[in-house]
Order: sequence, then structure tokens, then C-alpha cells
Amino acid sequence: MSSVRPDIDFHGKSEPSTVDHFDRLPDSLLLLVFNRIGDVKALGRCCVVSRRFHCLVPQVDNVVVKVDCVISDDDAAAAASASAASYKGRSIICRFIRLFLGGIVRPLQAITQFLGSKPRSISLDNAAPVFSGSASESSSSDVSHHSPTEVLKNFNEIRTLQIELPGGELGIDDGVLLKWKADFGSTLDSCIILGASSVLAPGVKSPIGRESEGICGNEDNGSIPESFYTNGGLKLRVVWTISSLIAASARHYLLQPIIAEHATLESLVLTDSDRQGVLRMNREQLEELRVKPLSASASANRTLVPALNMKLWYAPHLELPDGTVLIGATLVAIHPSEQTGGAKKEALTDGGCWVSSAFEEPFRTAAKLLVKRRTYCLEMNSF
Repeated sequence: MSSVRPDIDFHGKSEPSTVDHFDRLPDSLLLLVFNRIGDVKALGRCCVVSRRFHCLVPQVDNVVVKVDCVISDDDAAAAASASAASYKGRSIICRFIRLFLGGIVRPLQAITQFLGSKPRSISLDNAAPVFSGSASESSSSDVSHHSPTEVLKNFNEIRTLQIELPGGELGIDDGVLLKWKADFGSTLDSCIILGASSVLAPGVKSPIGRESEGICGNEDNGSIPESFYTNGGLKLRVVWTISSLIAASARHYLLQPIIAEHATLESLVLTDSDRQGVLRMNREQLEELRVKPLSASASANRTLVPALNMKLWYAPHLELPDGTVLIGATLVAIHPSEQTGGAKKEALTDGGCWVSSAFEEPFRTAAKLLVKRRTYCLEMNSF
């Protein structure tokens, strides 16, 4: 079967093509491709491909920002005049410790240098390539630090936004399981926390000593054993709960300028690379924050956590269908004491569906098993 190329005549002489068939693709199709890309760094590279791409990228409605590292407010202010070397002496772990102990909130840092050591780099601050070459410009090895607010300011029609922080935020011990998911409007709407002192893979026997949780043999009547209150088990769960709430409220506080500047935003997810914690906001919650400003904590740059009602489920030894065993499995469902909204309140009262659907497998199954056990009610003051 023979075919004839349109740019070659019948005498075998090639003719230069005058039509760029890529330009014949409609803008709607290109936007569909860009929305599938999502990653803000890749979209930044697309901006320098052509003038057409430069005009289309700001119309993307699905954006993913993956943060390489986190710096404090003071670091962000000094970043414009300091080189990347000035940041090497500070560890990310220390900054997270300062967050929890000193109330220092870390602004997010997003775009560094898209094209590595090439002489041309991209900055989404002005959605245009920046050419280096003059003596006044930074060298290609310097790293510029930008908050997501700056990075996203030239995206005009964002509807779905996901921001991913570096992992290791809470700095928990190796082997400890701690996951949380929080929903926010202008304040905390709900939070689910799943924790375990250790996770045993299928076929691994439970170690004796570290956290037997006061249960001897197979004795487990569904109640929390008395030793749980005296061996530090309850204190550890309180630390998990407070740490998760502080992390969630600090993330929520940082989202204010982004939400204010993007009226088209309908869904926002702020997570981390370890998938340890997830903050979600839907269209109604985003609108609530625009109309009703959040209340900031007096002691730190984070959203004030309101007075809370909590339900706690606990199992000293929880075996999942796949053979995985959670030692000291704990599930905490949290909502404000003065929860408003009939549908929202009804969902919170029916803890089964709301709580068990918060996590992906296998932790979803763990939550379903835990909510069948005895429920313990707790209260916490605002902080």
C-alpha cells in the first residue's frame, strides 16, 4: 500500500511545508492537555514554547503545586536579596519544630529554577521567561523563592487546586502511624485522625512490651483498659490530636490570600508528599471563608481552633483482612462544639459513613472496624 506525503511532489522533489499543523489544533484541545498536565512547573516550561502557549497557560483550571521546601516569613522576605547558599544551614525539621513550639508559620515555597543550569529560566511571577546575561541579574545557580500566592497570581481561571508540601511535617517516630483529614470553611468543620503506635506487616508477631496496652492474651471486651490511662497511652493520643489540629490550622491560615485572589476556585486540597495530612475545602467552604474572615490564633500565625467535641475509638490490637495488624489503633472524630447546619450536623451524628470514608484502603477498613467498638466522648477547649 502506497501513500503520498503532501509535501513531496510526484517528481520526488520535496517542497517546504508552509502549514504548521500543530497550530490547527483548537485552543480548547490544548487547554484540555494543559489541564491534564496540572503541575505548575511543567506549565511554566510550556509558557516559553510559543506565544500561543504563553496566552493559554493562564487559562488552565486545574493546577498542582508541589513545594520543594518550606521557609519562614522572614526567610521569604529576604529571599529576593540573598542567594540559595544562605538557606543551607537551616534544616526543614528545625522549622517544623519552631512551628509547633514557637508558633512560627511557614509560608510555602514553590518555584525555584525550572531549567536548571540553562541560561534561560522561567518565573511564574510574570508568566514570562527571564533571560540572564547582564551583570545585575542573578546567576543561573541562584534559587528564587516564591510563595504559591505569587506563583498562582497569573492563573485567571483556577477551579481545582492541589498544593503538596514536603513530608515529615509532624516528625513522628519510625513505625508510628498517624494520618489526618480536615475540612475547613472559615474555621474547622471536621477532622478525622487515625493513629497506631506500630504497624505489623502480615505474618509478623506482635512484640511484647512496648505497647501491650494492658491486654493479656486475646482478652478484649471492646473497652479501654485501665492501664491505658496510666502507661502514657492516653497522653500520646492527646499529643497526636493536638499536633494534627495545629498542622491543619496552620495550613488553613496560609491559604487566605490564594482563596481571596481566585474567585473561580471550587476545590482546594493541601496535602504532603507522605499523605500524612489532608486539608480539603469545597465550593461552599471556600465561599464561606471569603464572606466570613477566619479568626486567627493570638499566639501563632494559624487559624484559631474552636472548642471541640471528640469521639474516640480504640483497639489495643486490630487485625485487618489482609493480615496487617495495628497496635494501639486509635480513631478520633472531631467537630466544633457549636456546629451549625442541619445536614452537616446530621452527618456528624451518624459517625459511621462520615468517619469510615475519610481514608483510603487499608486504613478505610481500619476505621470501619474501629467505629464498631465502644465510643468515648471527649471535649477540648479552643486554642
